Amino acid sequence: MELLQFTDKGIWCAAGDFYIDPWKPVQRAVITHAHSDHARWGHQSYLSEHAGIPLLKLRLGADIHIQGVAYGENIFLNGVKLSLHPAGHMIGSAQVRVEYNGEVWVASGDYKLEADGISVPFEPVRCHTFITESTFGLPVYRWEPQQQLFSRITNWIYENQQAGKASVITAYSLGKAQRLLYHLQDKVSRIMGHGAITNVNELLLSQGYPLPTLERVTPDIPKAAFKNAVIIAPPSADDSAWMRRFTPYSLGVCSGWMQVRGHMRRRNADAGFALSDHADWNGLLQAVTATGASKVYATHGFSSVFARYLGEKGIDAQEVTTAYGDEETIINPET
Repeated sequence: MELLQFTDKGIWCAAGDFYIDPWKPVQRAVITHAHSDHARWGHQSYLSEHAGIPLLKLRLGADIHIQGVAYGENIFLNGVKLSLHPAGHMIGSAQVRVEYNGEVWVASGDYKLEADGISVPFEPVRCHTFITESTFGLPVYRWEPQQQLFSRITNWIYENQQAGKASVITAYSLGKAQRLLYHLQDKVSRIMGHGAITNVNELLLSQGYPLPTLERVTPDIPKAAFKNAVIIAPPSADDSAWMRRFTPYSLGVCSGWMQVRGHMRRRNADAGFALSDHADWNGLLQAVTATGASKVYATHGFSSVFARYLGEKGIDAQEVTTAYGDEETIINPET
């Protein structure tokens, strides 16, 4: 029997009697990060890296039963050794290392290799078997260095300001929005936000993260106040009455899918920026290589393509169907 098994509830460790990011209610859930496809309501107990606890409580409710552990701290569940290690995906994100009878598996959750400045950077973990995401598992997805990308975003904002327009940027409220705020805070004088984003920002400010104070967009703010401002909004606000109050504005979409032309037109965006909190093609390959794993399971994303490529390179790789996806899959060309 394999150390970790793919079941209809999630990734299960029979020996330790726990699940990793289960999508159906279970007794004991180990959570890689607080995004809704990996952290779901209804489990009897949760285990997370310490920094993820406030975010999980924000998303799932303050009354959930949750235990926190530090990165690299070993705990034992029915004799199975378990530890969490930085995934670099967002604040509190972790890879799950599971060891039993000399066999080591790592479930990556979601991850990226480039340090974003606010989450603990990705650390490769040596293992025999690696469960990897493959959200952007095609060679076309290769991210430009974030310093260059944020320079382009900043220049776009300045051009909008010269034209007397507000700059509305859509980004997922948990993770990417904070990354934007962190990198724009010294370059823009006025940044405003949708309530979904200001709620997360206020929580993280209270936890001591180096983020700017974000002005919440409310109905009583006069229209003139939006001129030349930067407004961060979740993708769900796109083309809504809430967003039309900023007219005239220019819309920028931050998503890894913006790497491919055509997605910007589909979103009716004025600008597209391929900013992603997932590893690109090269990052996925680098991460797999760094683990030294002889067996790889590829989950959500372009899993069949990525597994086939690894197989051609001599790695025993297999596609696995799970219930994972994320904010960016709403415009995934596969769906």
